[in-house]
Amino acid sequence: MAATKPEQALVEQWRGILALHARTQCELDRVLHGHGLCASDFEVLDLLSDGPAADGACSFRVQEIAERVHLSQSALSRLIARLEKDGLVERAMCPEDRRGVRVALTGKGRALHGEVLPV
Repeated sequence: MAATKPEQALVEQWRGILALHARTQCELDRVLHGHGLCASDFEVLDLLSDGPAADGACSFRVQEIAERVHLSQSALSRLIARLEKDGLVERAMCPEDRRGVRVALTGKGRALHGEVLPV
């Protein structure tokens, strides 16, 4: 079944949006690579630097991060582990829910975010 002209125009717009997003991600990855980061790394660092989480704490629960970034839960877990290994974030148990984990920027992570933000 052939698409109508309005449907085809919408499809073309959608493809244009996807192409622009892909080009933007590639350019961000290219520029951030010189700082040892990728766009997803920066997205998490930027969120963590933004200030207090929904509950007013200076760290974010992993679930809060997952709701705001464009990664699967498993990809986010691997990313946080890598950022922690690099000394950019630290994880700690949630005092209010011992099953949960909070993530916060370290001083090194905050400094790198400040260095990369203008880029």
